Amino acid sequence: MSGSSSNKISHLIRVLAGCFGEIAWWPGYPDEVMIGAILTQQTRWENVERALANLKKRDLCSIDSIFTSDIRDIEDAIRCTGFYRVKAKRLKSLATYVMETFGGVERMADEPTGQLRAGLLNVSGIGEETADSILCYGLDRTSFVVDAYTERMIRCIGVPEKKQDIKALFEENLPEDNHAYRQVHAHIVEYAKEFCGKRRCHECILVSSSG
Repeated sequence: MSGSSSNKISHLIRVLAGCFGEIAWWPGYPDEVMIGAILTQQTRWENVERALANLKKRDLCSIDSIFTSDIRDIEDAIRCTGFYRVKAKRLKSLATYVMETFGGVERMADEPTGQLRAGLLNVSGIGEETADSILCYGLDRTSFVVDAYTERMIRCIGVPEKKQDIKALFEENLPEDNHAYRQVHAHIVEYAKEFCGKRRCHECILVSSSG
């Protein structure tokens, strides 16, 4: 990967940190974050919050309860997120993987990050973004989350690397610290919602300052 791209990623990280500072992002206990990572696929976060509240009311907001529950109860609780039948199956698949492989979320702590990621990617319905969200926000691992906002943003500042190389570019420019990973991803999402999502391209300080 080119030094130019690495410099541009480093610049992006610094500029966004100066814009936003500290952000509280995706708080919650591991089970809730893991469930939320699947619920947030193709929907707004507000809908995920409603679904999580529904699951909590029914004592279904944990991996072990998802594992043992009737899938129709899960479907009913998460209906507001859209694609609820598909997501209920994915939640069941995730819970089955965790319970049958480890016996519970807490027992995942001793597993190396690379092996955890490989295992998650073998679960039906879990792609790289969802796997890295689970690792970074649910399990406190240094696994950077690359989402559509990230891809759009780095193309705008002239980073040409292929999608599979973007994650490594960020991880090369970050300390091996989970908090740093969380903050940079949070900064990207907040900036993208404000500028990219609203097509305020002419105001983008990243493009104007990237050289």
